[in-house]
Amino acid sequence: MKSNFKAHPWHGISIGELAPKQVTCFIEIVPTDTVKYEIDKTTGYLKIDRPQQYSNVLPALYGFIPQTFCGEQIARLASEKSGRTVELGDGDPLDICVLTEREITHGDLILQAIPIGGFRLIDKGEADDKIIAVLKGDAMYGQYTELAQLPEGVVKRLRHYFMTYKNLPDEPAVMELANIYGQEEAWEVIQTSINDYKLM
Repeated sequence: MKSNFKAHPWHGISIGELAPKQVTCFIEIVPTDTVKYEIDKTTGYLKIDRPQQYSNVLPALYGFIPQTFCGEQIARLASEKSGRTVELGDGDPLDICVLTEREITHGDLILQAIPIGGFRLIDKGEADDKIIAVLKGDAMYGQYTELAQLPEGVVKRLRHYFMTYKNLPDEPAVMELANIYGQEEAWEVIQTSINDYKLM
C-alpha cells in the first residue's frame, strides 16, 4: 500500500543495498548556501541552524547517510584508530561530503555517492567523522577511488573548512583532526555507524 507521507530522511530512506561501498546520501546544504541548514530530527524537515557568520565557504555538498548513528561504537573505533580517549559519538547520523563538478543549487535531495575516505574529527571530545565521497557517475570526480588520489588543493580546502567552520573570534578552536583515512577505513566507519544505528 502506498504511503501518503514523506519519508523521514534519517529513518525512512534506505542507505542502499551496496552500502558501505555505495551509499544513499541526504544533502542538507550546498556551497552557495549562506545559511546552515540541518535536518530536524523530530519532523524530518530541514531547519535553519544558523546564518553563516563568517567567510568560510563549504567546499562540497554536505549532508548525512540515512540509517546511521554516531554512538558508542563509533567512539570506540575513533579511540582505537586515533590513540585518544573518545567516550562518545556526536549523537547524529554520519556526516558526508560529496564532491561533484556540477553546480547543485539547493539541498533537500538524495543522491548516490561512492565513499573514498574521511576525516576523523574530535569535536569537544566527541567523535565526529566526515566521510568524503564522490557523486556516482561524476565526469570529473568519479575517477577517484581513494582520498589520496584527490588534488592536494581539494583536500586542503576540505580540511581547512572543517577545522575552522565552528571557530569564533577570540575563542579557542573546538575541532581536532585525529586522522585522515582512505576508502577501506571509510567503509569501516560507515558499517560501524550502521551498527550503532541498529542499537539506537
